[in-house]
This record gives sequence, structure tokens and C-alpha cells, in this order.
Amino acid sequence: MNPADFNSYLKLMVHKRASDLFITASLPPSIKIAGRIAPVTKEALTPQQARDLVLSVMTPSQREEFEKTHECQFAISLAGVGRFRVSAFYQRSNVGMVLRRIEGKIPTTDELNLPPVIKQLAMTKRGIVIFVGATGTGKSTSLAAMIGYRNQNSTGHIITIEDPIEYMHNHAGCIVTQREIGIDTDSWENALKNTLRQAPDVIMIGEVRTRETMEHAIAFAETGHLCLCTLHANNANQAMDRIINFFPDDRRAQLFMDLSLNLKGVVAQQLIPTPDGKGRRVAIEVMLGTPLISDYIRKGEVHKLKDVMRDSTNLGMCTFDQSLVALFHAGEISYEDALRYADSANEVRLKIKLAQGGDATTLAQELGDVELVEDEAKRGGFSFRV
Repeated sequence: MNPADFNSYLKLMVHKRASDLFITASLPPSIKIAGRIAPVTKEALTPQQARDLVLSVMTPSQREEFEKTHECQFAISLAGVGRFRVSAFYQRSNVGMVLRRIEGKIPTTDELNLPPVIKQLAMTKRGIVIFVGATGTGKSTSLAAMIGYRNQNSTGHIITIEDPIEYMHNHAGCIVTQREIGIDTDSWENALKNTLRQAPDVIMIGEVRTRETMEHAIAFAETGHLCLCTLHANNANQAMDRIINFFPDDRRAQLFMDLSLNLKGVVAQQLIPTPDGKGRRVAIEVMLGTPLISDYIRKGEVHKLKDVMRDSTNLGMCTFDQSLVALFHAGEISYEDALRYADSANEVRLKIKLAQGGDATTLAQELGDVELVEDEAKRGGFSFRV
């Protein structure tokens, strides 16, 4: 494959609004559109072609790192086309890579259909806000939109630490300093250790992967800064479990206290296919650091957080299941996908049927979910809540 062919694939990604391009030995180059993968040519790449192509988009230092570690994360740009995040790797002793398309224009929170509470979190003076979700669910995009809102509506210094830099922020109301691991700083540890010396107001950590990074995030919040970060977890409860598991048992009491004082919000998201298969809609779960949420975290009673989210929609919180029900009733997603992506398919099924006029007890018994009926009854009936 020559460079012109590869560039044509990048242009095709942008034209088709594909999210990813896959370069794999013994398979044709393929793109993912609305969650579905399709080949862009009939000819499979030989192992040597795949290797040559991957190495051709790397700098000499990136090639050296790749040969040493068999992994490399970086970003590339094609003039007039756009930016792409690259993850290069070995598999079955062959070289491959996946390129993620990065939108050239940073979308707004409104364009992403994010709830209004996201703007409030963006303007918070201090604390920790965590975006969670699986790979490819739009965490980085939502976080970029949040930073964009802060940049347009306040003054101050925003520092981002990323591996690699994805969205390029212009200076607006704020000075935006973007640092890339391996280019602008040697390591996460060095970048995080020196950040407070750079007079930040907002610090964005591209991803929390270790206990040490989480400790830095807590320290930033405790010293009066807003710390925004991402974490790989499926929902708010799993995010809490993952953070807790970073720390040994003898440090968890202090961790619960620190989180209860500093955690301002956890935003989880999934991208759900539209019924026509031509697009995706975002389903959002929001947990806010209200006094009740903070109290449960301080006590280590994280299993109670989901109920508080479900019962606090008036404060801006919601669960994934409530978001899925709302999207279904708006005609944005199918019934099957509402159940497929639910944390509790039975609860989503019950809420949808109740909204359509079904009898609560009968429906719950049919679903084998009598406990849910009892829980709803204790809360004062079966009024439909989204």
C-alpha cells in the first residue's frame, strides 16, 4: 500500500463519519461506521504491508519506542482532512494499528445533547469530576466539550495532560496549556508532579490508570483546583469500585473521606445505535456530590449510590436505565437496544410497560422481579420516573 492509498482511507473516514480505521495483517483495511465494521477494499494486507504502513506514520522516536515495547500511542494530522489518534501494537507477532478520528471542531455540550448539569460541573471552582465509559463511548469528546465551555465562559489557566493530545483547544477566555506524554514531558508522574507550579485553575488528566494518578487528582482538588479526568468503567458504581481497588485496605477509610469531600460528579456514558442504524445517541448517567451522596461515600456504602441517583432527578442526577427509557420514548433508540444496554433489563422493561399503562404487580411478577415491585412500593408507588 502506498501513502496515497492510506491518505484516501483517512479521507473516506471523514467523508463517511467513520469512528475508526483498522489496519490488520491478513485482512483488508476496515472502517467502523455507527458501530459496524466494513472493509474498504477487497485486498487483504500482507504482514509486511501492515508493518510498513504502521511504521510509516511514526516518527523515529516513536519507532524506537514501538520496537522496544511493542506498543505506541500517538496522534497524526493530514492537512485538509483532520487529526487521528493512533494505537499501534503487535498481535500474533504481526504489526497492526487502530486509528480513531478526532473531530476537527470541538462540539458544544448542546450539540452532544449533554444534560445542563454538565455546564454547571464545568464551572465548578474546585473538586474532581470523572467521565467514565468503555473505549469508544465518547468520553474524550464530552470532556473536550466541557473544557470548551469553561474556556469560553471564564478566565484562568487550563492545563491538560494527555497521551496523546486529541482535541486542540484555542485560547479564548482562558489560557489553555496542552501537554503530551512523550513529547512535552517524559512521563505522567513528572507532568503531574510539576503541574501545581504552573498556576493552574483547571487540570485535565487524560486517563486515571493508577493509584498514583488518583492521588494526584485528589491532591489537586484539595488544593483548590478543578480536576477533570477519565476512567475506564461502565457506570458510576463501577467507577467507584475501580477507584477503591486502586488502594490497599488500610488506606480506604482515608480514601472514602477524601472522595466524600472532593468528588463533585461522575458522568458515565454509552453510545446507542439509532433505529435506522445510521447514527448513535448518547445515554448518560450522572452522579453528583450532594450531601447524601457524600455521606454514603464517607461511610463506604457505595452500593446505595444507585438508588440516590434514581431518586434525585430533580437535582440533575439520573441512572443509565432512566436515560435509556427516556431515549426509547423519544424514538431515539429501539426497545431491543434499550434492554441490551441497560444495567437492569428487567427494570427498563418494567418502566417502559408501566408508561404504556400496564399493571405494576402483574408485570413485575411476569418479569420475575418481585423485589423491584416491593422497592418501588416502599418509595411511594409506581409513578413513572425518568
